[in-house]
Amino acid sequence: MSNTLISNRFNYLSDALPFLTNYCGSTFVIKYGGSVMKNNFLKSKFVDNICFLQLCGINIVIVHGGGFFINECLLRFNIEPKFNDGIRITDPDTMEIVEMVLMGKVNPDLVSLFNKNNLFSIGLSGKDANLIQASPLFNSVDNLTGKVDYINNRILNLLLSRKCIPIIGSVAYGIDSRTYNINADTCASAIASSLKADKLILLTDTPGVLNDINDSSSIIKLINLSDIEKLKSDNVISGGMIPKVESCICALESGVSSTHIIDGRLENSLLHELLTDARIGSMIVS
Repeated sequence: MSNTLISNRFNYLSDALPFLTNYCGSTFVIKYGGSVMKNNFLKSKFVDNICFLQLCGINIVIVHGGGFFINECLLRFNIEPKFNDGIRITDPDTMEIVEMVLMGKVNPDLVSLFNKNNLFSIGLSGKDANLIQASPLFNSVDNLTGKVDYINNRILNLLLSRKCIPIIGSVAYGIDSRTYNINADTCASAIASSLKADKLILLTDTPGVLNDINDSSSIIKLINLSDIEKLKSDNVISGGMIPKVESCICALESGVSSTHIIDGRLENSLLHELLTDARIGSMIVS
């Protein structure tokens, strides 16, 4: 290894040290989703990044989606995926497939990958230990898209105190005993709010909030809450970005210190965003 390469690596660690000192003992809730989940190389890099952050004394909670895999499975059953402003419309047939994919495939696969890399972790759904209580998001008997009413974070605090990473699929019970599909961004926001986390990080397959959706270099790196309404009226924030930004707003208003929307398709994107001044995503602050 050349002296220049060694020097560059030490310079990076030296530059990251102030961030790590500040983050030690913090709690980060990370939503892991988007098409990035199907890329095995990026998945392994994500696990590496989480390992590094945990070794630096950061408590990690992961909430995962699985939209790509759900859509793939729905189409196999000749069910057309339907969305409203980025939120999945979930009828009873769709709900059955959502739960099967998230808790039967995506969650155990992710937990297994973490444990194979010596990251002590456990898989949960919102049904486990009454973690998430939900109710209908839309006024329709047959729509099982839910919203979070309550987070019972006792199990999360217990796991975090034992240095165990909770990996949570966004499926929940309602008080009506029905199963609900919760948008993973919304779920992560509610959990971050409940834990009074230091950061909510939405790792997805978009660069962040873009001034021009056709220009990935037009990313807005810092957004204040006061900017949101104008960005919405200008259609800068639209479609699938709406639930992401609204999740960030809810978290900030509940005491989460900062929120990030970053591109999981970039190698080591978590570390670039969190440990350098040259952030790569959109940070939304109050």
